[in-house]
Order: sequence, then C-alpha cells, then structure tokens
Amino acid sequence: MGRVTVDLNLLTALEALLEEASVTRAAQRLGLSQPALSASLARLRRYYGDELLRRVGNSYELTPLATTLKQRASAALDGVDRVFAAQPVFDPETANREFVLLGSDYGISIVGRALSRLLAERAPRLRLRLGQHTPQVVDHAAEVLRTIDGIILPHGFLLDLPSTDLYEDRWMVIAAAGNSRIGATVTMEDLAALPWALVYHGPTSYAPAARQLQMLGVEPRVQVVIESFYALPEVIAGTDRISLVQGRLAERLTARGDVRVLPCPFDAVPLVQAVWWHPMNELDPAHAWLRDLLVEACSTLPPA
Repeated sequence: MGRVTVDLNLLTALEALLEEASVTRAAQRLGLSQPALSASLARLRRYYGDELLRRVGNSYELTPLATTLKQRASAALDGVDRVFAAQPVFDPETANREFVLLGSDYGISIVGRALSRLLAERAPRLRLRLGQHTPQVVDHAAEVLRTIDGIILPHGFLLDLPSTDLYEDRWMVIAAAGNSRIGATVTMEDLAALPWALVYHGPTSYAPAARQLQMLGVEPRVQVVIESFYALPEVIAGTDRISLVQGRLAERLTARGDVRVLPCPFDAVPLVQAVWWHPMNELDPAHAWLRDLLVEACSTLPPA
C-alpha cells in the first residue's frame, strides 16, 4: 500500500480544529479567515468520510474518529518539526531547538538540576522541556520516542531500544516518624506485615525493588498507589504504611521530619537509571550531543 499524499497545511488545520473544537478559534489560532478554515474542514471531512466536528447546540463535539486523530495529529506535527529541525552539524552555542525528556518526578529532579546548569553554560538558546511519564508512556515507549528525545527510566522496563546509563542508586525503606510498629531497623517480617504505599504499581509499572521483594516470597500488601515519589510522605506520615524509595531521594523526603528512612533489610539490586531513545536518533548530531551532556551532568552527582 503506497503513501497517501496530503497537503501538510491540512494536517496543521486538522490539529487546530481538533484541539480547539471550534472553527472560529482554530482560524484565530492559525491566523486564517473563518471561510478558509471551513474549506479545509470540508476537505478533511471528504477525505475521512466523517464529520470530525459535530455541531451540538451552539458548540462542536469531536466524533469518535476525531478523538482518535487528535493525539495522532499532534504527534505527527511534532515529528514534522523534528524532521525540519535536523541539521548535518550541531553547534550548541548557536542552535535554537527544544529537547524533550520524560521521566518520573524522582528521575527528572535528579537529572534536571545538573543538566539544566550545563545547558545554561553551553547552549543558552536551547530549550529543555522536562515532563513526567506515565505507565502508558512506558508501555508504548517505542512509539512515544518518535516524538521526543528520551525517556529517563531504570533498566528492567524497556527492551530493544538504545540507551546509556546515567547513574546508580540504592533502595531504602521509608516510614512515618511515629510508626511504633517499627524499631530502629526494619525486618523482612515487617515488610510482610505492614501496609504499603507504592509508586506506579501495575503489571508493567513497578519499583524494581518491589518486584525483587515478590521474588523473595514477600507480597507487599499495597494500600495506596500514587504516581509521584515526592508525594509518598503525604500518604505515609501518620500511618503504619511503608514504602521503598531511592537513596538519592530519601534526604529530600525526610526534610519535614514526619517520615524517616531506614536501611533495606534485603540485598536489593541497585537501581541503574538510564536514558532511552528511538533508533532513528542514533546518528543525529544534536541528539548525540544531548546524550553526552546527560552523561556528563550525571557524572557530577555525589555518590548514592
């Protein structure tokens, strides 16, 4: 099946129409007249054989097809931007482009500070966008990585994608400062008996140390699932819950004094944080420069 030839302007119109769900607002966003954008909408409707925008009262709603196309259109335009941003050589001092990285709030906070400092020194015109990933992003990483520069994620989640290691971390146990069920240390029996709060707990999203604990025969009794490592103290303070956190994060979580950090009672495999990218970026000079800068930034981190 051959490629379908479509005017790129129609893709721009499609994204604006689906984002705004209004011909008037989409026309204003694109700097076009309303009749011109109405003509583009008519062409899109003929192409798809679908209304795309269906009038309901005084407004429009997206059809099921349009809802599916909304995210794809945005991703396609991001891909187009990346194609035209590519250059045969890369000069960070003069380049004007945006790098996009996704990770957990923990990963972004550890990497972001050192990376942003180096960027300010060496590439003042570059922009860095740091966002938080989701389990859905991880599950569809190969597709997502076509539209961004990288995902900061430990080993154990992705396969068949290029990566480079950034830093190593170890696991600690976090508990409420007033948790009377735990003494100066935590035992394996405590891990089995106490309720847990976990970050990203699911079939393909989990703390690697929690999965190792399961392999040792201890099934965490999960009471709360949250998608932020930094928010863990909020669901642990004042309760009997426990959790596993990265050592580099532990000091920051205990600053308020309502939670404490204890050694892990089992020999947890260290977390090895890496940045992952799509193979199409392997030889891109700008992307290679970013990867080298990430490794350099993380080499300045203190030991775990």
